[in-house]
Amino acid sequence: MSRLNSIRRELVGLWADGAGKTLLTIALGWGLLNGTRMIYPVLLPSFSAEYDLTLSTAGLLVTLLWLGYAVGQVPGGMLADRRGERSVLTASVSTVVVGLVVVLLAPTAAVLFGATALVGLGHSQYPVARITALSDLYPDRIGRALGVTMATGDVGQTVLPPIASVLAAAVAWRLGLGFVLPLLCLIAAVIWLTLPAADPDDGDDASSESLRYVVGELRSPTLAVVGVILFLFIFVWQTFSAFYPTYLVEQKGLSSTVAGVLFGLFFAVGVVVKPLAGAAYDRVGLRGSLPLVLLGSVVGLALLPFVDGLAGLAGVTVLASTMLGSGAITQSYLAELIPAEIQGTGLGVVRSSASVLGASGPVVFGAIAERGYFDAGYLLLALIVGVGTLLTLRIPRE
Repeated sequence: MSRLNSIRRELVGLWADGAGKTLLTIALGWGLLNGTRMIYPVLLPSFSAEYDLTLSTAGLLVTLLWLGYAVGQVPGGMLADRRGERSVLTASVSTVVVGLVVVLLAPTAAVLFGATALVGLGHSQYPVARITALSDLYPDRIGRALGVTMATGDVGQTVLPPIASVLAAAVAWRLGLGFVLPLLCLIAAVIWLTLPAADPDDGDDASSESLRYVVGELRSPTLAVVGVILFLFIFVWQTFSAFYPTYLVEQKGLSSTVAGVLFGLFFAVGVVVKPLAGAAYDRVGLRGSLPLVLLGSVVGLALLPFVDGLAGLAGVTVLASTMLGSGAITQSYLAELIPAEIQGTGLGVVRSSASVLGASGPVVFGAIAERGYFDAGYLLLALIVGVGTLLTLRIPRE
């Protein structure tokens, strides 16, 4: 009963003073964008069949999605600082809609790749503005608020890819991707109508000063270590999510529908893990919380090549999914570490740098898998997560 009362108090605190409506709107947008992005892995076989893609070029398609997501976060952070979160978040969702329309109409692989990069670029405007908006709303509950929002992202990633898989198998892959367009248009309108307008800041000096400050701060050992941990997590997560459905079909002999369900299970666990990870961060800090959420994924990834059967694969999928709590912890830490007046720009620089490097994961893993080393690739991912876990020991105690 005491635990239920504690949860009730947390929910009341998050909803108080009208902040809950903004939190819900931002979370719904994040869920739709993340769910849309994760449709790509389940449709990779369809893309490969229609556009004659190999595993390497399919990996490059996903890398372009993530690379577009990476490079736009610095300007997205600057715009959030100067123009306000409402404009940036609305533009983000609208750009994704335009990119998806071009994907659906793409006559050639070149157009498909270019439109996919545009989808990633549109998505890139959302994450930093989301964090700055939440840090203003919840200065004392940023871990919890960010955890709840990221968990909503996992709801989208749990629900939308299986729906896309079923629609693609029953009708056509274009329906499996296109069904999200009305939802995205609706959430763009809701964001514009719900979030408060911000007074624009037209000063260029603030942006250049922010960049100089952040570049200087990157010399700080603490910020550098957190940046490396974030990069390793992004590298592993993007790589895992890009090829896991394909791996389950080609190496484990599952049907595409069952593979889609297991892929959804991976994100379904994140719905629980991320709020818990955010709450743990608020209570015990990064050093006390991050190793716990990473150790399970080390075990799951290491066991994956040696496990067969639906029950066993479901178990290792659950273990691997604990890595999803990492983002709620590292990004909450960064939000508190970077001064509020340059928070958007600072987060954009750190996240963009880590994401650009991490975007190489799918194409590298695709080349490894194409040479017959699919299983070895997952053992390598387990090793990388283990390195990230050890690096938490370099973070000062809070």
